[in-house]
Amino acid sequence: MADLHYVMEVEPLDLGSDVKAVGLDLMEVESREPARGNDAARIWAATLGALPGTEPWALDFFAHLDRVREYCRLHAIAFDENSSGHSLVVPAPSQPVLVGIVERFAGETFGARAGALLTTGDDAVESDLARQGVDAYHAAFRNYLFCAVCDLENGFLTLLTEKLWTSEVLRRVKPAVASLPVEVARPQ
Repeated sequence: MADLHYVMEVEPLDLGSDVKAVGLDLMEVESREPARGNDAARIWAATLGALPGTEPWALDFFAHLDRVREYCRLHAIAFDENSSGHSLVVPAPSQPVLVGIVERFAGETFGARAGALLTTGDDAVESDLARQGVDAYHAAFRNYLFCAVCDLENGFLTLLTEKLWTSEVLRRVKPAVASLPVEVARPQ
């Protein structure tokens, strides 16, 4: 195992009676500051890739779309754009591609969704993302395995889910990051 430089704490979050959520916080071990840079991008990418299990999944972008389009085109990354042109969906990028996306857009808040509904498209959510940002997930997360709010610059990812418990998130993430310099645990 690599020397541990980071800790990812996974815990249930209380966001109100109508939302079940799990929070993932990634921070430097010594300073307890949010983890940033290439190591953090690799950890977040492994985490995002592991959480869906066998479900289809995608990243959602709803801000700074010109930069996202340009990055995707420059790196030959497939993406879908809703009809209004105000949100982009990047379907299940491979791990190396995901690391690059996470590293490039860590300073932006973006989303992720996993679930069968992605195979047929969800115009309502994609339109709402364009208008409301990640607040659109509040009305939709029950239709998915999860909807995630990614604020990686500040070191956290919030899963809105009724299907994944904290213990299942830990079970999926730990093996995915086992070769990386991070410990995944519940907070003490």
